[in-house]
Amino acid sequence: MARNRVKKGRDVNGILLLDKPAGMTSNAVLQRVKRLFFAKKAGHTGSLDPIATGLLPICLGEATKVSAYQLDADKGYQVTIKLGQTTTTGDVEGDVTQTRQVPVLNQAQLEPVLASFVGEIAQVPPMYSALKKDGQPLYKLARKGIEVERKSRLITIYSIKLLELRDDEIDLEVICSKGTYIRTLSEDIGKKLECGGHVKVLRRILSGEFSVNDSVTLAQLDKIRDQAPAESLDELLLPMDSVMQDFAAVRLNLDMARYIRLGQAVLVPKAPTEGLVRMYGGENEFLGVGHILEDGRVAPKRLINQTE
Repeated sequence: MARNRVKKGRDVNGILLLDKPAGMTSNAVLQRVKRLFFAKKAGHTGSLDPIATGLLPICLGEATKVSAYQLDADKGYQVTIKLGQTTTTGDVEGDVTQTRQVPVLNQAQLEPVLASFVGEIAQVPPMYSALKKDGQPLYKLARKGIEVERKSRLITIYSIKLLELRDDEIDLEVICSKGTYIRTLSEDIGKKLECGGHVKVLRRILSGEFSVNDSVTLAQLDKIRDQAPAESLDELLLPMDSVMQDFAAVRLNLDMARYIRLGQAVLVPKAPTEGLVRMYGGENEFLGVGHILEDGRVAPKRLINQTE
């Protein structure tokens, strides 16, 4: 007779800002964090390539319900572009497909080139990406030597700051919208310089309001767990509503909160007239995300259950 499986893990809710190490996939990091916290449920808010390091917000428990709002956030990166070489993947992990001479560059020559990419631009996603064609991830097709047509997408580069210029490498800080591929940007910069280029080093430093300066490493988590139980890690977690600080907050009395939990819309005095809102009830208890109906009422969109 088969034994009933015991559901393992504990109900822990919150957001961990992790400094992802190089050489690991985002999913491998996620599973490691989940085990360290002994959490029932976990998810990340936008993957990083294995070669990349830096900020990877991880949502635990009920926080996975609001992870989508962090996916839409603007991002910030520090990237080292190796000039003079193009690769199959657009980064250092790919095979070199072309080598060209790098022109002698100075800051005055480079700045206008970088400025030409600032603003709303059309970008063609790389073949080595998780985007899908007929249900198949593009990177799997690319590994088979198959290349398919990709439609360009509008993305926004808010700023590109030149950090350092060496003979055949440039260090940049890029602030951009969601959906931006830094590998593609690096290749396009290389093309404009007429020598080609690819990503040598990539680090995410910002995701929405979150900064890598406030993150912790896997080594730090391991050290804490070597000396204390999983519960000792909970103090590192940010509140679930921290991913939505740009949304207006509405406060509900006990009756309003009860109706919201039942899935019904309520009329809240002085509520915004449109858009998404953060809903709070009782003693500042985060209830979840609501949206404003045409008649001005607040309706539940994504409810949070904080009861353990």
